[in-house]
Amino acid sequence: DSAEASRSVVFENTQRCNPKCLRILLENISGLNIDVDFTVELIPEKNVAVVTFKKNIDTKEFVEKCSQNKRVREFNMTARLLESTQSIKAENLPESISSDYLTVYFESARNGGGPVADVQLFPEENSAIITFCDHKGNS
Repeated sequence: DSAEASRSVVFENTQRCNPKCLRILLENISGLNIDVDFTVELIPEKNVAVVTFKKNIDTKEFVEKCSQNKRVREFNMTARLLESTQSIKAENLPESISSDYLTVYFESARNGGGPVADVQLFPEENSAIITFCDHKGNS
């Protein structure tokens, strides 16, 4: 459904492409500027990077361009749209954080949030799983 296409693209198998090289490669493929037009979040423990576009682009077309790109193929990387989810994980939380505070914070429109259905705290990890009523509330 192109009207609901994700603004984020997941790159898997990124271990052979260092972060700076990946950023330049993404600029080359998209014709856009990092930090101005898109952001890159690296998840090194999973050899994954998530690219989120700040401006409206055809992300399906971008994924197709990536799959045909010689350098992407040489690095054995794959690209796919990030699927929508109703839950997110918040990490590095202060020890004193409460589920009520997280609920109010993530329901704030100013923070890009929406109605929260549930908050599960994991104090031993200083993290929480926040589940939204609607997947649109977790940008």
